[in-house]
This record gives sequence, C-alpha cells and structure tokens, in this order.
Amino acid sequence: MNASTSMIAADTSVSSETAADGTVFLHPDRVPLRTRPLKALGHWNELMKNKENTEEVFHIFECFPSGNFLPRARAFTLSDSGQAIRASEPYLPNILDDHDALRRMPEGSVAHAYVEFMEREGLSAAGLVAEHDRFRGDRPHYDDLVEWFANRQRDTHDLLHVLTGYGRDALGEQCVLAFTYSQSPSFAHLFIAYAGGLNIKKQVKTSAPVFKAVREAQRLGKACPRVVEMSIVELLAMPLDEARKQLNIGTPVYYARAHKVWQGESIDPYDLLGQMDKAA
Repeated sequence: MNASTSMIAADTSVSSETAADGTVFLHPDRVPLRTRPLKALGHWNELMKNKENTEEVFHIFECFPSGNFLPRARAFTLSDSGQAIRASEPYLPNILDDHDALRRMPEGSVAHAYVEFMEREGLSAAGLVAEHDRFRGDRPHYDDLVEWFANRQRDTHDLLHVLTGYGRDALGEQCVLAFTYSQSPSFAHLFIAYAGGLNIKKQVKTSAPVFKAVREAQRLGKACPRVVEMSIVELLAMPLDEARKQLNIGTPVYYARAHKVWQGESIDPYDLLGQMDKAA
C-alpha cells in the first residue's frame, strides 16, 4: 500500500508549477499533515484484529506523511517521460481490471500472472479504490499531478505482489511493504513491515526467518527501478521471467525458507492470525 493523496505534506513553493497540458502539480488547498505516532499505534492495533481492514493501513500512512514524496512526484510528473505515461495511462484501474484485454497479451506474460493472482485472491483494482474512497469520506479530491501520482502508487500494489512473488499471507504483505519502502520511501512502509514481522515472531512460536525475509525484501526493492515510473502497459506485456530479470528482482530466498519452515511446523502461513488465536 502507498501514500494516498490526503497523506502528503504540502509545499506551496511548487503549487504553481504545471505540466504541458496545464495540470497543476500541487493544488494550493492541500493541507499539510502532522506526524502522529501514537494515533498510528492505535490504528495498528485495529489492523491486527483484522488484517483485511485496508482502511487502517490508510490511516497509518496518514499518521506518517512522507517528507520525500513531493520531490519524487515532481521529478517524475513534470518530466517528459512522466507526462507521456500520464497521457497513455491516465487511470490504471481501468487497465488493470480489463481482464479480457490482459488475457489477450502473450502467454506467460506479467498480464496473465496478474489476472490469475487477482482472480484467485478475489481482488480488483477498483476494490482498492473503493476502500480508499471510504477512508477519504467527504474529503475533497484534487485534480492535480500529486493526486495522479499518489493514486498510481496505490494502484500498483497488487502488481508488486506478482512481480516479486510475495503472496498475500501476513509475511508476504510485510515483505511487499518493505520492498515498496525502497521504491517509494515512507516511514509508514517500514513501520507496518517490521511491526508486522515483530507481531508474527511474538505471537507464533516459529524458527522461520521472518525478519531476514523482510530485510531481504527491502534490499530487493532498492535494486529494482521504480515500477510506478514505468509504463505499466508495456510491463504487463512482458514475459514474467524477463520482467523480473530486467527489473533486477531476485528470488526472495528467506520468504520461501520461512514458508518451508512453517510447513515443517504445521503452521499455515495464510492463517497466522488463526495460529495466534490457538496459541492464546
């Protein structure tokens, strides 16, 4: 998960900059947010009660606004390549949820792996948008470059699962967040990734290399070019193995090792919360 448009510290010094089509980079009405670690802990506790409660994740990101988001967003969205990608990919959910079109891409492609993953997990890009909209409530939407870039980070989350090979089990989610931290640094990514790892180690009696898996994911994300700044349509059309090689995404060794250890310990990695309940 990534920072939403309501989670960004505003900088009025760049609010008047515009793209070639006249879209303003930063809307002047955006209000800076304060870092609120205690509130974040409260939302973390709620998330631990139900890891599917995506709204709590958005709240945590709001409590830790990223100080380096705007420079990255500005550099990309005002660049020639960024403006070309925005023109060809104005709204990713429409592309990502068109499974019929994605299936017409070559066998073995990222697109086919993505469709298989999303349908197996019962997910959709529109569903994540709906979760985000529920979190935002009646807060205003700003038609600026910041909103487009932030939404793009949100909408590529599940694609990162496919590219990295991390599943939607508890450790897999922490690993994707650690990977994302190196792609788009925000303390919220690290907070959730390592707090989640700590919770697993605290609640489940296991010798699985949980923290090694999270740290490895962080290293893998650093070695990979920023996916959010690539043409997602071109990436979807690539063979999955070739895409991983080109993006320098290595095999997540410790994640696979953790799953192997859990198999030997008769622990279901996709039901760690259930294991925690049994241990309580």
